[in-house]
Amino acid sequence: MKADLIIKNARVFTADSVNPQATAFVVKDGKFLYVGDEAGLAAYEGEVIDLGGKFIMPGIIDSHVHVTTGIGFEYVDYGEYIDCSSKQEALDFMAQYVNATPGLERYRFILNRNNLRGEELTKEELDAICPDHELQVLELDIHSLWVNSKILEAHGITDATPDPAPGLAYFVRKNGHITGNAFESAGWPFLFDYLKKRLTDEQIASAIARWIAFCKEYGVCSVFDAGFPENNDIHERIYFYLRELDRRGELPIYIDGCYVLTNRHKMMEAIEETKRFNREFDTEHLKVHTLKIFMDGTLKIETAAMVTPYVDTGTSGATTFNAQEVAVILKELNKAGLDLHVHTVGEQASRVVLDGVELARKELGDDFRVKVTCAHLWVQDDADLGRFAKLGVTADFSPAWHSGVLGGNPYEAWSKLLGPERAAAMFRSKTIWDTGALVTWSSDDVAYGDFSTWNPYLGIEIGMTRFNCAKTKGPEVAKVVAELPTPDQKMSIQEMLIGYTINGAKQLGIEATKGSIAAGKDADFLVFDRDLLTAEHAGFSHILPTDVFFAGKKVN
Repeated sequence: MKADLIIKNARVFTADSVNPQATAFVVKDGKFLYVGDEAGLAAYEGEVIDLGGKFIMPGIIDSHVHVTTGIGFEYVDYGEYIDCSSKQEALDFMAQYVNATPGLERYRFILNRNNLRGEELTKEELDAICPDHELQVLELDIHSLWVNSKILEAHGITDATPDPAPGLAYFVRKNGHITGNAFESAGWPFLFDYLKKRLTDEQIASAIARWIAFCKEYGVCSVFDAGFPENNDIHERIYFYLRELDRRGELPIYIDGCYVLTNRHKMMEAIEETKRFNREFDTEHLKVHTLKIFMDGTLKIETAAMVTPYVDTGTSGATTFNAQEVAVILKELNKAGLDLHVHTVGEQASRVVLDGVELARKELGDDFRVKVTCAHLWVQDDADLGRFAKLGVTADFSPAWHSGVLGGNPYEAWSKLLGPERAAAMFRSKTIWDTGALVTWSSDDVAYGDFSTWNPYLGIEIGMTRFNCAKTKGPEVAKVVAELPTPDQKMSIQEMLIGYTINGAKQLGIEATKGSIAAGKDADFLVFDRDLLTAEHAGFSHILPTDVFFAGKKVN
């Protein structure tokens, strides 16, 4: 039988539990035709490549990343950095800048909230600096910001405006009046509003071209795009571009997309919009069948929802929905044949999802078929660790975070928020893996930049070592030599590769065509000049494939 490509004399990690290793395979029409030993090649003829023992694995699947948000951050104007040590210094800096550069449509600044020394900015103070133009101050971690009255007016925000998710995504109020400070998704429309008018088709095309080039270089063949929160209109516009790109045969990466819900008041609207996205975006490499929910926020500003309160403040964060509401959402998605993907940083957030799944399963029984994924999982309560496997909920982790780097000493920083015991038990991926749950890996990045944090081999390294060392390749924060005291959570190289391949395919529902090197599946595979199974763990982040094949064609 004629074939397009015959590979022999290779060490093939197939990620196929039935046939875990092979030395040869055959490709025809973009799919694997045969996978096994070299004796089986006698039945085929075509171009033969002898790899001389090189290592081969399936294409990488990033199970949670922000393709469309990344374009937003590619062109967002963060503003002038305020290097201050007090609130008054920040106000003085902004006043001097506004006076020195009159007439701007919007003045933008960014600062570290800690530099305010516990004080808060107010819209009245920002109005005094800039009464006739818009003024925005972004918090350095991009999870909160301050705006003046002009921006609030432009968005129709008044004292009567309900919070998107009380206690999580909200407008700070004093004596019932909005102060101008907004947390999480309540403030995201302010950050990106100017892109609605100014983002050009050429900018979208340029950014997507950069991302595709990265994927081709690193061997990322499929992704789950976790959306553009509070900016679904820009998100949809980028999907229209990706759809047209795919129709022209110019999108080689499979994108499993979503519609994003952050506002509890828009639950039914979001479900209907997910249905519409499902109909609208259905090409070979772009499909949408998932509602993405932000269930909580982040640890650093204590909007992540906790079972046990934060040590320093005694607060517990909040969730967007309760378990009963999650069950309602799941039943609606189940009727429509759609799936659910949830941002869950804190232990209470994932518990609410698990409780909701349990309620829905109890009611629907064998008719329940929604694929549910909890992403991030920074902190988990002991009582919930075995429930992922029991309830069939996927646990998605971003392993590049698993050294816990936050400033100079990560363990001390997290201990101040969580206490020593919980800080020492963050990111328990190995424990959940060992329960038999489906565990997947992702980068969860939101900014294109140099793509250094999108690097799956960085994720593999830190997943195995739980340590940032001098050999680690990454951005400046990753160069901090640091680790969390959790050696029992180190993953093996086999577990990292499985999580980045077949497990990712199962999360996305594409395991019939992707995720492993098996007959009948898409011929997405990577060639390395070293054996990944025996490579040194420290510095693994520097490894790159020498050859990348998508659908049987070399793309790098």
